[in-house]
Amino acid sequence: MTPERMNRLMQVLHKRQNNLTVVLENVSDPHNISAVMRTCDAVGIQEIYILNTKIPRHKKWGSKSSSSAAKWLTIHQFTDPASCFQELRNKYNRIFTTRLHKDAKALYQLDFTKPTALVFGNEHDGVSDESVALGDGNFVIPQVGMIRSLNISVACAITIYEAYRQKSLAGHYDKPGLPDAELTRVLENWSRND
Repeated sequence: MTPERMNRLMQVLHKRQNNLTVVLENVSDPHNISAVMRTCDAVGIQEIYILNTKIPRHKKWGSKSSSSAAKWLTIHQFTDPASCFQELRNKYNRIFTTRLHKDAKALYQLDFTKPTALVFGNEHDGVSDESVALGDGNFVIPQVGMIRSLNISVACAITIYEAYRQKSLAGHYDKPGLPDAELTRVLENWSRND
């Protein structure tokens, strides 16, 4: 590996965040998942969670829509919501689900400077009742149109770019966000994948 390439990997790695993640529940279209992966990579999210309780485990992602983002991310796949949420609870203080509900907070009311996991549901049914019950609250992206939903990858992008904005203002990207051991492990994986 050239020194220039190693320098590029280190620059990106030092912007990775360990206190923000995305969970995709039963999202069936691999191109939607890949688009989310690409956006996660763009804002420095290292880990994402794929929860499939109604559809088979994914074996590959839509490479055209992801620009191979999957190889730069740590992807955890689960088939049991309780196990997935238990792992999330070990790392993130708050878990918010996306659901239209009278108690839902507007996206811009969330504080993304605290460790947060964001759960997005599938293209047809949204987040399951079980995941809503396991979460800490719901949020919505404010809208004024007739159709009150967005494509999953668009909704995720809007949400995590708001998180990026808040985290940037708070200085989260000014120093490495990953602990040293994780930083080393991710760099080793990246070096093998490069």
